[in-house]
Amino acid sequence: MASISRREFLSLAAALGASAAWGCLRPRPSRVTWTERRDLYPEGVASGDPSADGVVLWTRRPGGDGRPIPLTLEVAEDPAFARVVATARAVAAPENDWTVRVLVGRLGPGRELWYRFTDPGGAGSRVGRTITAPADDDPRAVRFAFVSCQDPTIGAMNAWRRMMYEDERAAPDERLAFVLHLGDFVYEVVNYPEDLPRGYLDRTVREVVRYPRGQKIRDFHVPVDLDDYRALYRAYLHDPDLQDARARWPFVCMWDNHEFSWNGWQSLQNFGAGNVPAQTRKVAANQAWWEYQPARVASPNGSLDAFRAPPVADAPIEHFDAHGLGQEPNNLAAVGSLTAYRALRFGRHLDLLVTDQHSYRSEEPTGRPEAGGLGSREFPNFMPQEAMEILDAGRAFDGGRPPATIRFGDGEVPNFRRDEPPQTVLGAAQKQWFLERLRGSRATWKVWGNSQGVLDFRADPQHLPPGLTSRPWPGAGYAGFGGGDHSSAYVERAEIYDVVARERITGFACVSGDRHSFWAGLMAKALPPAAFEPVGVALITGSISAAGLVEAFEHRFPKQHPLRALFLADRPGAPRPEPTVNMLLRHGVRSCLEYAASGDRARARALSDPDNAPHLAFVDMGGHGYATVRASGEAIESEFVCIPRPVTRSETSDGGPLRYRVRHSAALWKPGERPALAQQVVEGDPGLGA
Repeated sequence: MASISRREFLSLAAALGASAAWGCLRPRPSRVTWTERRDLYPEGVASGDPSADGVVLWTRRPGGDGRPIPLTLEVAEDPAFARVVATARAVAAPENDWTVRVLVGRLGPGRELWYRFTDPGGAGSRVGRTITAPADDDPRAVRFAFVSCQDPTIGAMNAWRRMMYEDERAAPDERLAFVLHLGDFVYEVVNYPEDLPRGYLDRTVREVVRYPRGQKIRDFHVPVDLDDYRALYRAYLHDPDLQDARARWPFVCMWDNHEFSWNGWQSLQNFGAGNVPAQTRKVAANQAWWEYQPARVASPNGSLDAFRAPPVADAPIEHFDAHGLGQEPNNLAAVGSLTAYRALRFGRHLDLLVTDQHSYRSEEPTGRPEAGGLGSREFPNFMPQEAMEILDAGRAFDGGRPPATIRFGDGEVPNFRRDEPPQTVLGAAQKQWFLERLRGSRATWKVWGNSQGVLDFRADPQHLPPGLTSRPWPGAGYAGFGGGDHSSAYVERAEIYDVVARERITGFACVSGDRHSFWAGLMAKALPPAAFEPVGVALITGSISAAGLVEAFEHRFPKQHPLRALFLADRPGAPRPEPTVNMLLRHGVRSCLEYAASGDRARARALSDPDNAPHLAFVDMGGHGYATVRASGEAIESEFVCIPRPVTRSETSDGGPLRYRVRHSAALWKPGERPALAQQVVEGDPGLGA
């Protein structure tokens, strides 16, 4: 990052809606009387989006009488504040829900620093720790963690404690430089304990938040205004492990779906009864995110003191442009109220490109009611891959010759997408930005921070033995598991991967969350029988605490279903079934059926369909925990740190035991070469995942 002047720095702070602090050249002892009062700063402190010169610092100091509270920020080279390098004045005001954001500059690259806030009476926040990014030409390796999907209403944050325990004991050059949070920082869908008195799956429903207003839909509640969204963030930040993690590392955050709405896209919500305009809620969700996440994300009008939300109304969205973006003015204003996609540089070896997968996307086609005829209870979770490809491409399918209908067994389903543009997840403007940054990057590793996974879910039900089901698989070949991310956005991902191949870009990697499971594999625009041409490495982390697909199968998949063995293997005396879905996604149906019958992994894998998933090296659909990445000039390495199902909070300092630790690495490949992943089980047993 090029150095900037003080004037330019102040302009940047204004654009971010933050107060500003400019580092001093000569450290000096603190002149502030400070006494820690965590009760007055109940959500703790945080830092975010570090650069080689500075970082954004955050706290919340609520006031009892409604009057703004002036605060003093100090940044020091030591936790005792004997060497203070920056100070600033900031104001906690009710317009921002008493939150404070300060952009601190001229701190220097690669520095470990401490910070705190103090009110006029000497009552201070806890002390936070942060780290600035290394200089652009720094040749040292960079290590970071990536996480997603935390829900304290049904799970414990043990993964955060494990991460802190290991980082505190690591050698200085092996500690984490930052944490990349890939969304579902909060879950807006909230069950109250009385809604589910018997619990949810394996989980007890805890009283974490109640919305001041809220809307009840079936057995859950969702926020309806800014006060509701703010209440959600405050409640989550009262979790001690999450609060400790935010005080230890700078975070780089991107929202996923639950920061706004479960099945939301652009400014629309969908709770199972069709799309509902929700422009006011989208703006409220963006404002609460902006207030509670210390990110270099510009407020709508560059105000220094508040978000200043644009006025919008919940109006029907009826007209969409050629890229699927709704042209209704309130939709455009709501979506435009916060632009969160951005790039960050960490030394010579890491460019981090963080994208937004929900604000600009078109409607996901496989979830539309018209697609219901392309599935069957006899073949649960499966949808023909050829049908998914037709729906994804819309009018562009087969060179502009989409079929009028889609075959499913003996029937024909109308192709409701034949006159619509191809699906987009990124939207036109963001995709152009992403490709330009990708082409222009000179870092060794160009890491795509994508909140959703890019690796295909695929199975081979065409290989089911005759007679197991009442009729053969109705598809022409392979099956997908529905859509929602780039695993089924075939046209858009092909456009991106073709640029990578054509421009001979090496060191392309993607880190993701959302799936509540661990995955490792290779990015490719197509799988066999089409040409398999990988262009990069993809890694997906398990959830911090949110329940996953395996847990849902254990409780909800019918025990007498003829295809149960593809998803779960029941063993006499075992506490729970084995997740054969892990084997299904990598090896196919024949391996699952053999393993369910014999329990012999070697015999099962000998029946693997090599064309089903040549892109996959690892998948554990029941994994919880976090992942780390180490990016150097020679290779990229990732560790999956998997913990037991986090049903209750661990009482030990290490966050409890590990299930397994698995490492994947890829040596930097040359232009024209294929990337390759190596795997090592470091400790524990990943079962059918490895």
